[in-house]
Amino acid sequence: MSNTASSLGALAGGKTRTVDWQSPAMAARRKARYAADRRLQAYGMLAIFFALGFLLILVSTLTFTGYRAFVQTMATVEIDLAGADIDPENLMAANWRGVVRDSLRNQVAELPRSNEREFFNIFTSSAHFIVRDQVIKNPELLGKASLFSIPLSDPLDQLAKGQINPDLPENQRRVSDVQIKYYNQLEAAGALSQPFNWGLFFNSDSRFPELAGLAGAISGSFWVLLVCFLISFPIGIAAAIYLEEFAPKNRFTDVIEVNINNLAAVPSVVFGLLGLAVFLGWFGLPRSAPLVGGMVLALMTLPTLIIVTRASLKSVPSSIKEAALGIGASKHETILHHILPLSMPTIMTGTIIGLAQALGETAPLLLIGMNAFITSPPDGVLEASTALPTQIYIWADSPERGFVARTSAAILVLLGFLVLMNSIAIFLRQRFERRW
Repeated sequence: MSNTASSLGALAGGKTRTVDWQSPAMAARRKARYAADRRLQAYGMLAIFFALGFLLILVSTLTFTGYRAFVQTMATVEIDLAGADIDPENLMAANWRGVVRDSLRNQVAELPRSNEREFFNIFTSSAHFIVRDQVIKNPELLGKASLFSIPLSDPLDQLAKGQINPDLPENQRRVSDVQIKYYNQLEAAGALSQPFNWGLFFNSDSRFPELAGLAGAISGSFWVLLVCFLISFPIGIAAAIYLEEFAPKNRFTDVIEVNINNLAAVPSVVFGLLGLAVFLGWFGLPRSAPLVGGMVLALMTLPTLIIVTRASLKSVPSSIKEAALGIGASKHETILHHILPLSMPTIMTGTIIGLAQALGETAPLLLIGMNAFITSPPDGVLEASTALPTQIYIWADSPERGFVARTSAAILVLLGFLVLMNSIAIFLRQRFERRW
């Protein structure tokens, strides 16, 4: 047979068919196949670029909107506590509002009584509480003049960050000409600064944007995830081991497996309705409590964890199980001492990814009331609290402009936690995963 033609060994109508692999027709077919391969690769790359582009747009938009919330305009004010009528034995009863306002008057050259209201509105309305709390923590501040950092109110904070144009007519902006005048005096005196806003992480929620923080939401999310993990992790692993290793293969177990797969696709709002009806309605558990939130999210996470655990148990080679049984180990010893430890890296990875998904769920927590206005972090699973997703929902629904930046900043914080949890899952998978 020549180099340019070969027999296919197939008969068609009693004749041997030959193909000339070097013919123009075959060259055209090869060219078309290679072109199709290149198009498929191009489509895949295009899809990746689109996904990365939309992700970049999302993160860029959030960063551009929310970076202002990571700094806060502060006024450094000297407050004289030497001549103030303050009883060291009863600090809570002192007239802190009067003490603070007397010191604030000394920060500007001239303050007519008619301008006092607008001047005091430059600073946050909780300035006297801030000073009081610092003095309670440090009683040695009594009897002398000390410098205190007081946040500016939200409109003046927006002015300092360039969100309000002072050249607009007075009736078209949220700050008056009088406030701009005194703001300029404070700025000229070097009393204003924009440090990193640690209050965003260490303050609880507030109706005033300049004081609102995520401490309560972060604490609430921690308790919710802790309850979710303590319930879903042992139950999910135990259910997966039973279904994979002990359950008989019959119609009943087939129905259970089908329902587990279906529950993994049920919308999260359905689990929220279940928690509202059962945990709050029948069991009478406290509303807005992390215990209820964790139980609802555990129900939502269980199907995924069972599926991941069963797949991980199946991935262990049968030779390991046979070897353990061959040297006299019982079935439960084989599972607990050999199969489960080898499956644990994948199980932990699936658990962390499931918890990361639970961290971002909003609808179930809204239905059980974890969107209440809570001004202090919860100390346990039975105290009312919010969570990061519900706190974002609350701030997004607030009319004050200062909450716009804080909403984007809270989303960035939530995304940071999600990226961290997924990074831990990737590390565990790469560090402990066994390849057979």
